[in-house]
Amino acid sequence: MGAGNSHEVENGKQGGSDSARLQPRTGATRDGVPLSFNRPPAADLEPWLGRVMVAVAQAPDDYVVNGLLCNDASYIRTAIGVDWTVGTADGELRIRDETFVCGQHSKAMPLEYVGGIKVAGMMFRPGAFRAIWGKDDGPLIDRIKPTEFIGVPDAELTGLYDADKDPLDWLIAMEDWLRHYIARHGIQPPERVSQKFEAAAFADPNQSINDFAEDNGVTPRTLQRIIKRDFGMTPKQVMRRARTLDLAARLCGVADEEEEEIYLRFFDQSHQIREFTTFFSMTPKQFVSERQGLLTLSLEIRQARRLEVLHRLEPDSIRPWMREPFVPVVSQTAS
Repeated sequence: MGAGNSHEVENGKQGGSDSARLQPRTGATRDGVPLSFNRPPAADLEPWLGRVMVAVAQAPDDYVVNGLLCNDASYIRTAIGVDWTVGTADGELRIRDETFVCGQHSKAMPLEYVGGIKVAGMMFRPGAFRAIWGKDDGPLIDRIKPTEFIGVPDAELTGLYDADKDPLDWLIAMEDWLRHYIARHGIQPPERVSQKFEAAAFADPNQSINDFAEDNGVTPRTLQRIIKRDFGMTPKQVMRRARTLDLAARLCGVADEEEEEIYLRFFDQSHQIREFTTFFSMTPKQFVSERQGLLTLSLEIRQARRLEVLHRLEPDSIRPWMREPFVPVVSQTAS
């Protein structure tokens, strides 16, 4: 899943705080919280994809964790061999051994997962769903849909998983699938305005919306329409979310430690607490003490992409928050 952290509290039915029972296979933070292996997509897919990821962490079959899920991008994800229960805008959803479409979030989503983590996914750039499948991001906000929502049979993507292959092969198979789909349907890249706005939110979520519109040759009203369509939120809401997620990543220990200004983006402490609580339903202090591993994972994916977009981190470098890098092994049979 995609997000992407200090002490981790697993609010589980099997022993409470016991992160040692979750054994990461695709990387970990310095304090042992599982991470995904995530990287930029293949170069030819960059107009549509922001990132690809795979996360595997083994745990006993009855190991239950309650946590949070948050995305600032739409995803296609496949979850294998574990049970998810997610609180979406459409109600509670149960997921196992299937592929699904995840919309962006206006607030963090409650999530329970059982039996560890085994998930791979593609993070789509703003407007890419519309370009590829004619679906705006707006109706997907805070929602999860089956792949039939975009006209793709579940088996077509879920069937890409192969237990005998390395996790990296799973990502390569997903990229190959999307590459062939785009070529077969003659799909054009999405508009650039939303993608430029995403980069602007990464760089400075306190910047003027009107100045961005002027710099990019669109009226404020046109910008409002485009961003609402491609993010499901207003430009100001996108900036507020970016500011909050940057702070959450810093609190979780998966951020550039030199970015002290992250704390200064809020007017004062009460503003910081109010904004944070609106998104996560807890204060920053509670967030640190009750941190969940899957949320750390999601925030780390976002932060790695953000720092690469801002040219503060090389794509193949070891991130400062990692205990050790995941070294993938590509099998001889990878496509």
